[in-house]
Amino acid sequence: MVPFSFCSVDMCALPEGGLFHPGSASLLLADLHLEKASSYAARGQMLPPYDSIETLRRVAALAGRTGARALYCLGDSFHDRGGIARLGEEARGLLGELTARLRWTWIVGNHDRAFDDPLGGHVVAEAELAGLWLRHEADPADPRPEISGHYHPKYKVTLRGRRVSRPCFVAGRSKLILPSFGVLTGGMDAADPAILRAVGRDARALIPIREKLLGFPLAA
Repeated sequence: MVPFSFCSVDMCALPEGGLFHPGSASLLLADLHLEKASSYAARGQMLPPYDSIETLRRVAALAGRTGARALYCLGDSFHDRGGIARLGEEARGLLGELTARLRWTWIVGNHDRAFDDPLGGHVVAEAELAGLWLRHEADPADPRPEISGHYHPKYKVTLRGRRVSRPCFVAGRSKLILPSFGVLTGGMDAADPAILRAVGRDARALIPIREKLLGFPLAA
């Protein structure tokens, strides 16, 4: 975990792509996209059907390592509205264990607006944590400090003639966007105009590596 301050709130950036708020022992994750593989399979594109259980195992491991007592999912936790019904037995069991053990909050996203049975926890449109507003998609018109997901940002750079990318956080003066935590999700260039409009021209890509938080300006 790499400690840093966002809008005067002490947070920790996790190399796995989440945030931890030590003051409330809360873990923040975005864009799990559970059951993405089965959604694609229904449309004829066959993918290995193990994305949900692998993503949930990563969630469980991270919750255990951080000692989290609460967990906020910042939207698009399921790839579509039927994802909950398609969960396999093992994934369903693990998710049930997690929502029973943690104070679990589902924030709805554009992929999972209709939550019929979230398997524990409670469902909200947005939430507040230590003066920070948590929602799925950044709202440029809201001046309040905000943490969101939605864009799956990746920092992309050319090194020795090769184009490489890595999931990253994107931070501005009052906006912070998390990378996607799902194992099958893609990503958007952190310098994409849509992200810069959402975060502001002072946007930086942040990548936690070991005990350091590397920052890269994006406006240029």
